[in-house]
Amino acid sequence: MNSLEFYLVLSATIFTIGLIGFIIRRDLIVMLMCLEIMFNAVNIAFASFSYYNGNLAGQVFILFSIGVAACEAAVGLAIVLALVRNTGINHSDEITFLRG
Repeated sequence: MNSLEFYLVLSATIFTIGLIGFIIRRDLIVMLMCLEIMFNAVNIAFASFSYYNGNLAGQVFILFSIGVAACEAAVGLAIVLALVRNTGINHSDEITFLRG
C-alpha cells in the first residue's frame, strides 16, 4: 500500500509538469491542456487526503471540480477556436489587439 506522501509527491510532480508546460509553451490549445493537467493534479491530492482521512468530502469536491473543469475546457476551447478562425492567431504572444 502506498503512503500519503507518495500520492502528494505524484500530485506535485504532475502539477509542476503542467505549470512548466503552461509557462513555456505559447500554443493556446497546449496551454489549455496544461491547465487541465494542473486541475487533475489537484484532484489527485484531494482524493488522497480524502482516502487517508476516511471521509468522502474530498471525493464529492472532486466530482464538482471535474464538472467545473469540463465547463472551463468547453468555454476556453470555444474562445480559442473563435480567435483562431477570426484572426488566424494561434500563439498567446501574438494577441496584442486585446490591450486597450
